Amino acid sequence: MGWFNYYGLAVMAAIMIPNVVYAVTHKGEAPEAYRNRAAIIAEQIGRYGCFVFMIFNVPYTYFNFWFGCALTVYLSVNGGLCAAYLIFWIACRKQDGKLKALSLSVIPSCIFLFSGIVLANLPLLVCAVVFAVCHILISYKNIGKNSEDKLFKREG
Repeated sequence: MGWFNYYGLAVMAAIMIPNVVYAVTHKGEAPEAYRNRAAIIAEQIGRYGCFVFMIFNVPYTYFNFWFGCALTVYLSVNGGLCAAYLIFWIACRKQDGKLKALSLSVIPSCIFLFSGIVLANLPLLVCAVVFAVCHILISYKNIGKNSEDKLFKREG
């Protein structure tokens, strides 16, 4: 694999499907109730870094597959994680709660972390750690906040 990772592009395309559908169907809605500015900025930096480094390999920071049959492992695990992400999204698309919030934040985090490790891609690994910590934190914090908001809307 050279500077361009076609497999990473395919993985990114697959996990972006739910995000695009959500953005189109929920225009103008602001689902985030947790407003820690530092966490949100760090999450976005990690997110876009993961997007870039899943697709583009920067010379001298990317060391390719470091064990035999790594390509098979990379494709199998990422394929399974992408399938799990899409299945959870389809199964939980009309509900809110811990299962949906955590599965849709933990699975992409695992994809990025796993890819960074298997490819020995240092920038991807750093961005994946930042993204995972912040994305899971924000998703978890929004579970309680969104339920509280719904409770107050019903009472008021």
